[in-house]
Amino acid sequence: MYEKILVPFDGSPTSEQALKEAAGLALKLGAQVRLLHIIDPLTHAVGFVRPEVYRSDFLPAAMKGAETMLRTACDQLTAQGIQAEIRLLENMDAQVATLVIDEARQWGARLIVLGTQGRRGLARMFLGSDAEQIARTAPVPVLLVRLPADAQPAASA
Repeated sequence: MYEKILVPFDGSPTSEQALKEAAGLALKLGAQVRLLHIIDPLTHAVGFVRPEVYRSDFLPAAMKGAETMLRTACDQLTAQGIQAEIRLLENMDAQVATLVIDEARQWGARLIVLGTQGRRGLARMFLGSDAEQIARTAPVPVLLVRLPADAQPAASA
């Protein structure tokens, strides 16, 4: 049924929770897991970095850090007996949601498991929601995972 599970992973608490859910499913179903991380320059842009500095300094450091993070998570899965692999992409001009969906199609994923912040109101309007976009347009089922209520930060008044 879900023999290939794609997990977009950024090391955040919500993506760690999604990884736990995916691992549980993979163990029960004998599924393979692919961890996907997308390096998005816009999330790190400060407006003062020249393109050549980005390419020579920032990007190699970001790629190395992301690969280390993915390998650590992948090792956790393989230690549980789960067949796992990693995929690292650099986003140049596409929406993150589009890249996740393209990866799911190309790899033949049968399920996408990803963490979500569950933003509402203005935060969702201004920050957008990759998770929502993926859930609405993915060609396969999507399992959105939130942190347990006791792990959620207190809402500010």
